[in-house]
Amino acid sequence: MATSSCFPSGGRLSLEGLLGEIQINLLECKVCFEKFSSQQRERRPQNLSCGHVLCLECITALSHPLLRKLECPFCRQLCRVDSTSHCQVLSDLQELLLSWSPISALPHWTKGGFSLATSLTSTTLHLCTAFGGWGTLTNPTGIAMLRSSGIIVAVHDGKKRVVVFTAQGKKLHSFGSKEQASGQICYPVDVAVSPCGFVVVTDAGDKSVKVFTSRGNPVLMIKDLFQVPWGVDIDSCGHILVSDIQAGNLSRVKVDYTRGVILEHLVAISDLQHPKAVASCHVTGNAAVIEHLANGRHQHTRLKVFTKDFHTLFRTDSFSLSLQSTVRLNMSGVVFDNDGDMIVIDSDRGIIWSLGKLQNGPVLTPLVADHLIHPVALVPLNNTLIILDSGDHTVKIYSAKSDNGPMK
Repeated sequence: MATSSCFPSGGRLSLEGLLGEIQINLLECKVCFEKFSSQQRERRPQNLSCGHVLCLECITALSHPLLRKLECPFCRQLCRVDSTSHCQVLSDLQELLLSWSPISALPHWTKGGFSLATSLTSTTLHLCTAFGGWGTLTNPTGIAMLRSSGIIVAVHDGKKRVVVFTAQGKKLHSFGSKEQASGQICYPVDVAVSPCGFVVVTDAGDKSVKVFTSRGNPVLMIKDLFQVPWGVDIDSCGHILVSDIQAGNLSRVKVDYTRGVILEHLVAISDLQHPKAVASCHVTGNAAVIEHLANGRHQHTRLKVFTKDFHTLFRTDSFSLSLQSTVRLNMSGVVFDNDGDMIVIDSDRGIIWSLGKLQNGPVLTPLVADHLIHPVALVPLNNTLIILDSGDHTVKIYSAKSDNGPMK
């Protein structure tokens, strides 16, 4: 039997933590996030022929009504509905745990020997809600938000490449089919939203940056300026910042969104090594880029921060940051919060870190460690983080107050 999630690697759990991990990772369906139940027919855990486990309702929803086949949402293997079977071992495990003791504690992981449970500060964020899941989102790569309305925008590998959600996680609409045509999107990598609500997508498929209205109407396609555009963000003036992973530079593009025309294109930073993630600070005007460096068989990342005039302000790398803790940190994403503090993503370990304001060097503080599989992007909002987790194809919202809604 295989499951769609995994326990933290290289760590040791307390008994309460182990029970919590079993409840989260084994005893709920990773498509709909509902708990398995032998008493409810639609919630019964079912084995697919590939070994992964879904609830009966999700198997029915994902399968072709005539062919009676479905593609496993985790390994992509084609499975016959008639070959599924009840996963008795999970039902037995659930009954055993419920009869032994209630599982109420959430796990506190120990990753790489570093006890996150004892090291997190009072600002540690807690999971409030999650939405999306396989079918709604497929291998998502980027997320952005229109702060004035709370609308959340994500890009992924589905039939319609851009998905728009409400702040509560309700899907409003989607747009951008997988085509090399005007108004369509081939291979979306990242997304940003301008203050006036225009959606900007980097498309590595046809090497362009595309601008849409929030309803998905095409406004502008910027081509022939990039080799392979990757990360994107909007600065405090509404200009578009784009990293080019192949050309090794960071560009600033001034756009008249209303008329759909380019006003200026500036290669602001050159000689970067495979830059991917880009972030702009609306407090200071600073910009940050993460480079991906190859050293023989090993890869590590480097963070560079620039002033609003694109002068180098600060730089550090994953190795230097790892010396500050016993965790091997590998930065994969970066954002600035509302106070100008820098936040980085470690996709490999599923941890979100704060580096502080960097004036006197980074102060490494873990913010989120629980329930993340492979976080790839995030949006900060006051005391809330909206995190895109490609590991289980979801958007997860964390808040400093676990009992209150994050957007209120």
